[in-house]
Amino acid sequence: MSREEVKTAITEILDRTSEEVLQEVFEYLKSVDGKPAQSISLSHNLRTILTEDKELLERLAQ
Repeated sequence: MSREEVKTAITEILDRTSEEVLQEVFEYLKSVDGKPAQSISLSHNLRTILTEDKELLERLAQ
């Protein structure tokens, strides 16, 4: 997809979301603004791992 196609698709999705979700998206975009792609990728990978292994991490914490 081109940059414009991606922006259009994102806008269409955002138009259907709640104010709460919009705020979360906005906060995320602010947090990654200006960061190098590698840093963003590492953060995304860590978030994925933590989300996927949430139950395991909770059991280990007990």
